[in-house]
Amino acid sequence: EEIQRETAYPDGKVEKVLKNGCHLIFFPNGTWKKVGSDGKTVTITFFNGDVKQVMPDQTVIYYYADAKTTHTTYSDGLEVLQFSNGQTEKHYPDGKKEIIFPDQTIKNLFTDGQEESIFPDGTIVRVQRDGSKTIEFNNGQRELHTPQFKRREYPDGTVKTVYMNGQQETKYVSGRVRVKDKDGNIIMDTKL
Repeated sequence: EEIQRETAYPDGKVEKVLKNGCHLIFFPNGTWKKVGSDGKTVTITFFNGDVKQVMPDQTVIYYYADAKTTHTTYSDGLEVLQFSNGQTEKHYPDGKKEIIFPDQTIKNLFTDGQEESIFPDGTIVRVQRDGSKTIEFNNGQRELHTPQFKRREYPDGTVKTVYMNGQQETKYVSGRVRVKDKDGNIIMDTKL
């Protein structure tokens, strides 16, 4: 672009006004700033390679050169971080966070302390504040983990529970119940 006016300041700063209305300001440390002809679009390129852009809608896009990470802050408060490994994080104004990992696993962190992970194969893991965990597998099976037991529920209605003392209990749809001790010995079996 053609330069309309150039001003050199005593502190070493140089300002160039282009005919299209853009302002370019060059600082002695190598940082430079471009103010768009609209007066609202601002790009600052720092001496270390970082770049900060302020858009007319007040969206701020900051690129960290060393980390190869982009941090975008929208005017509604949403923040989006994009990492060089392909991971993306969304930080919502209400405190909720969503992380999308490079393998496309999605992890949601809720403000009440609960977590939810959705894996590419369709498996969903939910962790409650008390540490109990529910796992929903894509084959229809469900698992519940608590400090007292682990329970697996099968699509046919069978429920197998393993208690912390090692005892196992299997309840079948037919009403049959089989209990094994920690060593696998059957201690009860109600065959119908």
